[in-house]
Amino acid sequence: MKSLDTKLWRLILSPPVTGVENMALDEAILMSVTAGEAPPTLRLYAWDPPCLSIGYAQPIADVDKKMLDQFGWDLVRRPTGGRAILHTDELTYAIIASSTDQYVGGGVLESYQRISQGLVAALTLLGLSVEVQPELSVPEDQRSNPVCFQVPSAYEITVNGRKLIGSAQVRRRGTVLQHGSLPLSGDITRICEVLHFDDEISRSQAVEFLHNRAATVEELLGSSITWQQVADAMVQGFREALNLDLELDSPSDSEMSQTVKLTSSCYTNPDWTERV
Repeated sequence: MKSLDTKLWRLILSPPVTGVENMALDEAILMSVTAGEAPPTLRLYAWDPPCLSIGYAQPIADVDKKMLDQFGWDLVRRPTGGRAILHTDELTYAIIASSTDQYVGGGVLESYQRISQGLVAALTLLGLSVEVQPELSVPEDQRSNPVCFQVPSAYEITVNGRKLIGSAQVRRRGTVLQHGSLPLSGDITRICEVLHFDDEISRSQAVEFLHNRAATVEELLGSSITWQQVADAMVQGFREALNLDLELDSPSDSEMSQTVKLTSSCYTNPDWTERV
């Protein structure tokens, strides 16, 4: 691939916050970049408390809200597509840039492929032997699967055949938001406890399939790792693979104000979260 000129991007390292605040801030940055009020941005963040996120068009019927309450986990609907992800013990990345930007421009698959170079570089720095799968078609029997990490995707990142990052993208008014989940530790099958299945046999089968299909960084490394270690690798990986000049900064006052507005008007609104 032809090398790209170095370009200045903003880097945001966010403290852990709730799911609704994380999604609202991603969208607030999207709006800010669209308006020309902020530069392209790489944001790295975490979640507190654990939160189940569902895709933009995913049926709320997939969610077992009673079990969510029992675990004390939050629920949020993402502005991006895809299926459910349980955000806990993970690092989440978000990239927000103009669709004309050389790093995310072109079609959806082209931008996925380019962004994956930064992710692969980061994981390689952590000591993982990473593969990027070619464009994959989703089998008919997997298209209604409620779990993101069980569904094949184009250019997905795997180690020893097991999926490591679940990503999703949305494009609005000429701006791209792509964010993704990198599980660091813990039981990756926990998500099956808070989703509806036809019966317990189906749930057990989903647990077994997910265990074989996906993995955490710690499981693959065979040793523990901190969020900050992974964040440092992400920053270095994107700098090296995409030749980015990442400048550490914070969300602007207007972005934080917009985050508060979106939290109340959208992400805590049942009309958004619980729609069929």
